Amino acid sequence: MLVNVVTAVHAPHAAFLPAAWESLRRQSHRDWVWLVQIDGPQDAVLRALAECGAARDGRVDVAANGTGEGPAVTRNVALGRAEAELVQNADADDELEPDALALLAGALAAHPRAGFAVGHARDLLPGGALRPHQLPISDGTLPRGVLLDAWSTVGEGGYRLPVHPAGAMWRRELLLALGGWSALHGMEDTGLLMAASAVAEGVLVDAPTLRYRKHTGQLSARRDDFVGGGPQIEMVRRRAAVLRALPGWCAPDAVARPAC
Repeated sequence: MLVNVVTAVHAPHAAFLPAAWESLRRQSHRDWVWLVQIDGPQDAVLRALAECGAARDGRVDVAANGTGEGPAVTRNVALGRAEAELVQNADADDELEPDALALLAGALAAHPRAGFAVGHARDLLPGGALRPHQLPISDGTLPRGVLLDAWSTVGEGGYRLPVHPAGAMWRRELLLALGGWSALHGMEDTGLLMAASAVAEGVLVDAPTLRYRKHTGQLSARRDDFVGGGPQIEMVRRRAAVLRALPGWCAPDAVARPAC
C-alpha cells in the first residue's frame, strides 16, 4: 500500500536531509512518496536534495510555502498534497528505521479500526550511537484514551509522553478529521496524538521505528520566552476530554464500524 511520507523542513535542517533520504531508500516497504514541504527560504533545501540525489527520484515531491510558517502549518500544507491512505511523519532531522514503513503499515492492516500506529523511538546521538527508551505502556492495541491517561504533565522535566509522536503513521482520514497537526508551540504533534487517542484506537508496534536525532539545533531543545506552556497543555487535555465523550472515529474500511 502506498504511504505518503511527510517532511517539513526549513533551511537550518537542510543538512540533515541526505540522512533522512537515505533512511527512506533503505525501507523494506518500497511503495512510498516523499512529500517534502519547505518552510521559508528554499535554496539550501533544494541544494541538499540535489546533492544527495533525492531530487532525481520520481518518488520525491517537493513544494514550498513561500514564507516561514512553522512546523505545524508546513506539515498541514503537505497533508493537503497527500493522496495515499496512509501518512507517515518524518522530521527532517530524524531517520526512519529500515522496517518502519513495513511494520507500521502492516500493523494498521492487521488492526482495521486503528487510526494510527507508532513504534519505539531510539535517540540518535551525535556519535551515531542509538539509545533506546523503556515505554510505560505495553505493545499491541491502544484503546481509546490510553495514551491520554498515560501522559504525564507534571513533575521534574515538564511532561513525558508514553510514545514518541514524531514517528507516527496515520490514516489520512483521521488526520483530516482532526484538522492535521495542532497549532501549538513546540507540541504540535503531541496535541494531535492526544486528540487521536481520544477518538480512535491505535497500535504500538514492538520494534523501533524512529531514530530521533539529538543535536544542539533541534527545536525541542531550544529555550525561549514562551510562557504559555501550562495553559497550552490544559487546552490539549480539555480538547481530548470533549473528543473522548463523542462517538469514536472509524477507519473507512473497518470491519465492525459500530464497535469503533
